[in-house]
Amino acid sequence: MKKVFAFVAMMGLLSFGVCQTVNAQEAAAAEAATEEIAQDDSTAVDSTAVEAAEEEVEETAVEKEETAEKKGLHKNLKIKFIEGDAGFMSLVAIALILGLALCIERIIFLSLSEINSKKLLEDIQAALENGDVEGAKTICRETRGPVASICYQGMMRIDEGLDVVERSVVSYGSVCASNLEKNLSWITLFIAMAPSLGFLGTVIGMVQAFDRIQEAGDISPTVVAGGMKVALITTIFGIITALILQVFYNYILSKVEALNTDMEDSSVSLLDIIMKYNLKFKK
Repeated sequence: MKKVFAFVAMMGLLSFGVCQTVNAQEAAAAEAATEEIAQDDSTAVDSTAVEAAEEEVEETAVEKEETAEKKGLHKNLKIKFIEGDAGFMSLVAIALILGLALCIERIIFLSLSEINSKKLLEDIQAALENGDVEGAKTICRETRGPVASICYQGMMRIDEGLDVVERSVVSYGSVCASNLEKNLSWITLFIAMAPSLGFLGTVIGMVQAFDRIQEAGDISPTVVAGGMKVALITTIFGIITALILQVFYNYILSKVEALNTDMEDSSVSLLDIIMKYNLKFKK
């Protein structure tokens, strides 16, 4: 009986030990699995953080590139201007500044010379229909522009006959047309001068390049590059200056032509108005 009891007790202890071992192994396996999951999660988190950091770096680089592109034109112009021959680049810059100053002055003058000539002639006609010559002269004096000045010259000689009025209007119209075209010859001079200065810088740059080749005794890109660079930069800036001034010059010419046409039409209309006045009040 004791042997049976001892055997049962031994089997119980063995089974308890096996269960403890199994439970310990299962716990160890569970801990290992938990650690692996944690490592996987941390790896995923690390990879996500790395990807986010890479994206931030890329975005920063793109922003820097965009900023550099925005600032690039201004900086590049300054750099190229400095890299060119200072003497010729300064002359091209002076030609550009003086030419733009004259263009702006002409544009302002011509813009102020433009008026509503139709309304002016209607007011003059209304005054003359009532026989108010002095009122018509006052209207012309108080209105700016060459059209009003031509009308005033005609009104000043309204009592001397239509032929005298016509000659006065035509003569003073020529004077006004000359005033409209004032300083245009200087603008054309700067338009021609700017590329000429650029080409002169090109020739001098080529001469410098050949001098360096002669000194080095060999033709190599490093020897020729300096002179060729100066030559090309001066040419580019000279052509750009001429193009800018040419655009303004053509715009000014269009305004001058429009004003000349307006003066001619207004002169013909004024003569008609004065003829009607003479027929009504000087029979």
